[in-house]
Amino acid sequence: MPRRLQSDAALPTDLPVLALLGLTDPAQGDWSRLRGLQFAELGGITTTRAATQILAAIATAALFIGMIPLPAVLSWLALLGLSLIHIARTESALITGERRRIAHDETMGQTKAAIINALVWVIPIAGFGPFVITMTEIKFWSIIALLMTSSAILLPAVPMSTSLFLGLLGLSGVTFFLTNGLWDMAMVVAAFTAICLTGATVTARRFLLTKIAQAGAAEKDEVVSLLLKEFEEGEADWLWQIDVSRRVRAVSPRFAYALGKDTRDIEGKPFIQLIAGEAWETGQFSSSLHDLAERLQRRESFSNLLVRVSINGEARWWELSGTPKLDDNGLFDGFRGVGSDVTEARESSDKIAYMARYDTLTGLPNRMMLTEALGDALTYAEQWRTRCAFLMIDLDRFKAVNDTLGHLVGDQLLARVSERLREQLTENELCGRLGGDEFAIVIRDASDLSQVERIAERVIARLSQPYEVDHHTLYVGASIGSAIGPRDGATVETLMRNADLALYRSKDEGGGQHYVYEPALHAHAEERRQLEFSLRRALDNNEFVVNYQPVVDANDENVVSFEALLRWKSRDHGMVSPAKFIPLAEDTRLIVPIGEWVLRQACEEATNWPEHVRVAVNVSGEQLLDANFAASVVGALTSSGLNARRLEIEVTESIFLRDASMARAALEQVMALGCGVALDDFGTGYSSLGYLRKLRFSTIKVDRSFVQGAASGNPESLAIIRAVVAMADSLEMSTTAEGVETERELEIVRNLGCRKIQGYFFGRPMDREDALKLFRKTDLRSLAAPA
Repeated sequence: MPRRLQSDAALPTDLPVLALLGLTDPAQGDWSRLRGLQFAELGGITTTRAATQILAAIATAALFIGMIPLPAVLSWLALLGLSLIHIARTESALITGERRRIAHDETMGQTKAAIINALVWVIPIAGFGPFVITMTEIKFWSIIALLMTSSAILLPAVPMSTSLFLGLLGLSGVTFFLTNGLWDMAMVVAAFTAICLTGATVTARRFLLTKIAQAGAAEKDEVVSLLLKEFEEGEADWLWQIDVSRRVRAVSPRFAYALGKDTRDIEGKPFIQLIAGEAWETGQFSSSLHDLAERLQRRESFSNLLVRVSINGEARWWELSGTPKLDDNGLFDGFRGVGSDVTEARESSDKIAYMARYDTLTGLPNRMMLTEALGDALTYAEQWRTRCAFLMIDLDRFKAVNDTLGHLVGDQLLARVSERLREQLTENELCGRLGGDEFAIVIRDASDLSQVERIAERVIARLSQPYEVDHHTLYVGASIGSAIGPRDGATVETLMRNADLALYRSKDEGGGQHYVYEPALHAHAEERRQLEFSLRRALDNNEFVVNYQPVVDANDENVVSFEALLRWKSRDHGMVSPAKFIPLAEDTRLIVPIGEWVLRQACEEATNWPEHVRVAVNVSGEQLLDANFAASVVGALTSSGLNARRLEIEVTESIFLRDASMARAALEQVMALGCGVALDDFGTGYSSLGYLRKLRFSTIKVDRSFVQGAASGNPESLAIIRAVVAMADSLEMSTTAEGVETERELEIVRNLGCRKIQGYFFGRPMDREDALKLFRKTDLRSLAAPA
């Protein structure tokens, strides 16, 4: 345990003259401790003072020998030596004061020793002076002046003793010169003594203030050291907690300490941003950070996950464990977990070294080891003029398993997948897990390109066979993208990126297929990257506009509502199709701020329409899963003043694929405000009559494909529309037929019982001015007809 001073009172900061001299001890401040710090400095100056006085004594003896009897001079020298010895002994007991407090009696002892020493120096002035000539006395006074100056400079630690020493010598000098009629010398000595006394006081004040500052700094350093030692010896983990948006909440002091930041600078910041360092800006995350981000996104528990982080520019290794947190309604409410810094342990432990290269869940090589293996394969291929290959594998429909059966079943399924992958490989191939439901295969020697195709086909076939997990029969497939090295990339990063592009192509084509990289894919990816870059700036650049398509009553053909439709005219790309930028906005979660903007614009515009006309706004699954969705609806209604019953939220059936309970909860909050909820594209995707029973939709929209099929006489389309209309009527819901473009389609859906109609027959999406004109028109058909 380090030495430390324990005190209830702090050192004084105000130094009155009397307290400075040691005559009083004010109530404010720990003066006894200050005296200890003060006298502790005597140890370094006792020898210097003694040497100074001995030299002065030698000069004095040389001056008086021959004028004063030798025994008298020697006797004086002996007295001076004794006084110096007495001072040394007195002060030797005081130089330990830094480790203790100094009592008032101890300071008085040192003062008395200084007075005795001063009186010994008075003897030559008073005793020898009358027997020598004036010039000798003046020379002697020069020696005394040097002695007084050195005392004022060397002894700031004992201002009282120094002042008495200077005062006694000065007074004796003034008295002597006055007695001998040397008035001018007496005045000089008096002035010199006053200057020395003032200088000694000022020097002592500065000295003590310096000691106070040094002691304060030392105490702070000691406190910090003790806290650090306690932290290190305690080996305690720190706690972390994030909300549904993966932003830090409830920051613990130890977590803030681990991040090297103030608690206020952490609250509300994205968790990944805080630990990613520069990678947050560049996007070049480590594989462990990728794994952590994916687990958080998938809302799955993890334990002892080793993550490479960057704290204040320094690479560290953290071991994190986390569990999804549910609120009182059983809805996902974020993550909570523990973490610890295991940098030193990782660097020295074989176990951690293994974990750095192998996936803890499946036992397969992880991204790091796959990257190293691919680098070795590229080197081999270049050396022997051959080829290598990298296959990236993504499981189809895995997310549905996780969402419906839970992450525990999902983890078991991943373990089974890894077992099947091992079965398909030889010594020429290495299989590993990249993270989440992504796997990869490195083929060291791929001279025979047909071998790559055969391996891919075997993997797809084997992974697509059913799995028995925890009494569930599960069906997932696999999509594969591959790249050949060095043909498709001379570096690891390039080859992996190009395989990823091929995988995207496979997924876009419906999955369950193998695609080989081709340069056109890179052009498509570059176009997507540029489009994303422009999309991120579109809101700030005011590049979005909202168009409105009328929805009319099937009977009287009057406008009953408008559907708000987003359009983007990019400065860089011109008009961009919603089919292009809406999926991109959803993938990047930019749909959340964009969707909020559309909601505000639509509500604001609807206030210009007649009271019976509603506005429908499309909402994506990403928006519904955002914790602030309901608040954004309330904000749009409040700021615009629009009645909640005039707002209708449109959703598609796909929202129930990700987190059905959270989506339902969000829609119920909106319904509670008085807003309507419409189910768009019913029958084309993940249809479930259960959600129609649980949620009171205001409208069911019949997809245009059924409308066109019915117009062409397709019996299935006719039957579906009749069934939807009958079901909606029984559930007291309205129906809207979408995509009506001809008179025949209008008559058919009207006869089938659809209550509302939307399509080009009555109006294309239009700007706000044209929408307002509709209320001054009585014949919508003429307005919709092409010019």
